[in-house]
Amino acid sequence: MNLNINNDSVTEIISAERLHVRIRELGSEISRDYAEIATPLVVIGVLKGAFIVLADLVRTITIPCTIDFLHASSYGSEKVSSGTVTIRHKITSIQNRHVLLVEDIIDSGLTMQRITGDLLQMNPASMKIFTLLDKPEARKLPVDIAYTGFVVPDRFIVGYGIDFNEQYRELSSIGIINQ
Repeated sequence: MNLNINNDSVTEIISAERLHVRIRELGSEISRDYAEIATPLVVIGVLKGAFIVLADLVRTITIPCTIDFLHASSYGSEKVSSGTVTIRHKITSIQNRHVLLVEDIIDSGLTMQRITGDLLQMNPASMKIFTLLDKPEARKLPVDIAYTGFVVPDRFIVGYGIDFNEQYRELSSIGIINQ
């Protein structure tokens, strides 16, 4: 399906229905994997892009969890990474807690390496990464992803929380901006 928004053409590659089915599957898997932990799972969302997937994901997780957020950015107003990662957070203590880091999309790995480095200094009991979308063709640094929703091509992706110049986050599906 093609959408025309703000004079851009966006081709849908993952429907809203496929997104919700896959998130339910991953929520069940995460619930099984963490069923035996003694304290609530700490779910940390990376803003702004992961806010929608985090909200949908935590509603499918059947074990106790707490939710926190951090803000990370490596994109300016262009379609390419700036190469500089800016991180802001006021994460409560995660020492000796099990952490699930929720990201919307992982491409180069630069942002995720920086975030995990910061969080590991807080001494969690464990930390796993969930990403809705993985772009392995764009990877410059290795990332150990425990839970992946979909593998996508190395194109500019929008929708379901993911933006281009702060637009398209509201789309209920995932699309590619046609050039």
